[in-house]
Amino acid sequence: MSTADHPAAISSSSDEGLDGLWRRVIARRSFLKGVGVAGVTAAGTGAVLAPTAAARRTAGLTDGDVAILRFLAAAELIERDLWGQYTELGGVPDDAQSPGVPSGGGNKPYVMALQRIDSDMPQYITDNTDDEFSHAAFINAYLAAHGAPQVNLDKFRTLQGSTATGARDVKRLTNLMDLNVDTSWYTRYRSTRNPDFGGGSFAQLLRIRHQPAIPRDNDDTANPNRIQAIANTASFHFAFIEQGGSSLYTTLLQQVSNVEVLRIVASIGGVEVDHFSLWHDKVSNALAPPVAPVTDPETHLTFPNLSNNHEELKQTNLILPEPTRFISDSLPLVSIIRPSSTKNSGAVATIKAFTADNLFKGQSDAFFDAAMELAVKADAAERQC
Repeated sequence: MSTADHPAAISSSSDEGLDGLWRRVIARRSFLKGVGVAGVTAAGTGAVLAPTAAARRTAGLTDGDVAILRFLAAAELIERDLWGQYTELGGVPDDAQSPGVPSGGGNKPYVMALQRIDSDMPQYITDNTDDEFSHAAFINAYLAAHGAPQVNLDKFRTLQGSTATGARDVKRLTNLMDLNVDTSWYTRYRSTRNPDFGGGSFAQLLRIRHQPAIPRDNDDTANPNRIQAIANTASFHFAFIEQGGSSLYTTLLQQVSNVEVLRIVASIGGVEVDHFSLWHDKVSNALAPPVAPVTDPETHLTFPNLSNNHEELKQTNLILPEPTRFISDSLPLVSIIRPSSTKNSGAVATIKAFTADNLFKGQSDAFFDAAMELAVKADAAERQC
């Protein structure tokens, strides 16, 4: 298998579209034999796999409900891993409630750079981490209580993490040291266009490619501009992750059958929206003095000062969603979470977005097999009334 064929190389290609690369990756997956990728990513998987998605019930849950919960458990375990890394280096020491949350704030230069963005950033990072740990534990426990298999991704914790002061010497599930952060959410939520309603693509606010969001080692903390750019990258990555969760929960909510599962997805999804709102607000501080302008001396990424910019798509004090088209042209514009469709924000779309982010750089074929199988089954769930 060539380097270009490996899933970990997907987001490093600047010439070939992600969909084309996924075609090559998915074509090898045994669980998608006979299923064209267009049926998964364009038409949605419901039409492809729906006949078996809700065929049986487990203690009152349809197979579709179980598939949704299992994918959400996997997504929360992925978030638990990445937020745990952020907490170790930039959080608050010994301030979490959920079991297993690491002690935080171990890298003082990184903490100081985060605090330049907002003095409460370490506390918010630790709180967000605590939430993700609780979500993963709860969903898995709920699955077990209903006789459904839990999700465990520990065997995929194979990636080398940071060696900077404060980082634990353990293997990781996710990569935070070479990210391609999608910043189009910033312009999307300031636009009146809806990606689910023919809104098309949205401009990147910044082109963040191959940039660390945590210090890789202590050398990354020596230059104040370098560590500030790393912290600024993290602030954009926080919002990218949580806006994705907001859309994912909103999307899967529409496919739930059991009322109690509906309550779970709606309740946890609301917290994801809360997270996004918080980070959307804080990221604007990374685009204003005294934090900006700043240029990373190694990658040459520049965070500009946009505090005096009044162009609506770049205005830093606009953090609430602009009203957009929804459901029908005959209805008035409305402020909503978007996207909320299987095609644009379902489980498969989430794994593709995380892959493009380089979050899974270095992961094995087995990991992509497992993640995509969970995603396809979740997207295939149909609401049974």
